[in-house]
Amino acid sequence: MKCPSCAHADSKVIDSRHTENSSIRRRRECISCARRFTTYEIIEVLPLTVIKKDGTRQEFDRNKIIGGLMKSCYRRPVAHNQITGIVSEIEMDLLNSLTSEIKSSDVGEMVMEKLRLIDDISYIRFASVYREFTDAQALRREIDELAEGN
Repeated sequence: MKCPSCAHADSKVIDSRHTENSSIRRRRECISCARRFTTYEIIEVLPLTVIKKDGTRQEFDRNKIIGGLMKSCYRRPVAHNQITGIVSEIEMDLLNSLTSEIKSSDVGEMVMEKLRLIDDISYIRFASVYREFTDAQALRREIDELAEGN
């Protein structure tokens, strides 16, 4: 970090504090002139784009996943914090993958994988919409797979 007074390229950090707006306030001291100055650092988050089935691209929206999970978990013993926990885990996995684009089908599979561990009925509800079951046999196959896995 360049000193604003002498333009020396090196400084040491004296104090660091988090601010309300997700940035870090750092108090620095120039190695050359001993002058103190403050810097603010923000975390740069790469935008995550979801590629839909029809090829269109949308920005990742955690509220869409929460909405789908709320519908599939309606009147089931699944707490709201479990739903938000699933979405937070998925979002962190996606951000940590260092990819900027992901297929909606991959997001759906991630949701189903996590929902399957929490509640079978909610999983079946979500899967029936996500996988677009066209007949009772497709639903039965999914239920049979679920029963074999437990």
